[in-house]
Amino acid sequence: MSGNIDFLTLIALLVTVFVVIKLRSALGRKTPDEDQARYERQAKAREAREAAAGDKVVTLPRRERDHVENRQFESEPSKTAEERLEMRSANILPAARGDLMKIAEHDPSFDAEHFANGAKQAYEMIVTAFAEGNRDMLSSLLSRDVFEGFSAAIEDREGRGEKVDQSFVGINRCDITEASLDGSEASITLKFVSQLITATMNHAGDVISGDSQKIQEVTDIWTFARDVDSQDPNWRLVATQASH
Repeated sequence: MSGNIDFLTLIALLVTVFVVIKLRSALGRKTPDEDQARYERQAKAREAREAAAGDKVVTLPRRERDHVENRQFESEPSKTAEERLEMRSANILPAARGDLMKIAEHDPSFDAEHFANGAKQAYEMIVTAFAEGNRDMLSSLLSRDVFEGFSAAIEDREGRGEKVDQSFVGINRCDITEASLDGSEASITLKFVSQLITATMNHAGDVISGDSQKIQEVTDIWTFARDVDSQDPNWRLVATQASH
């Protein structure tokens, strides 16, 4: 009798251990839906924090740190050229409107609102990648000439043993100041007024320029270009200048 009880008890224990292992395995594994839900909660929390900070700064989509395709510039050709020049998140200066209309008429997928939002996202990504020395990110967003200039500046900084500590706060203002269409080559110039917290430190960790506690207002004038007859939807940064 006692032998039968021991055998049954052993079987019960084995079944219990098996169930516990399976439950632990299942509960410890996050499903894609759970990961997506967690990401959405984090995004909503971040948006709430940014909204609480004030609505003066235009916040940007978060950047991806891996390979980048500038499909944020792309739009569906469902509106007239005039409708596709309507703007909410940026301003079109009078000097740019005529040539911007030519671009919209030539390229049915061009939408000024989509372009401006994509340009803002690219601006944040480029500024941050330059501070981090992320050449892979920069190479996907810059023309060859601009990339060579940025890369040389990073190399010079690294040679001096300097590092940049930077936080991108947001964009106060974005204006489309110029546009042109030469054959199928379109170029659009934007003026960004942004807020950054940035400090450059030497090899010993001492701040040699900037301020790691102070928000600075920075104005940049950047030009993006694209062959509008190409199947490649990507706009690349082809020229930069700072305005003080």
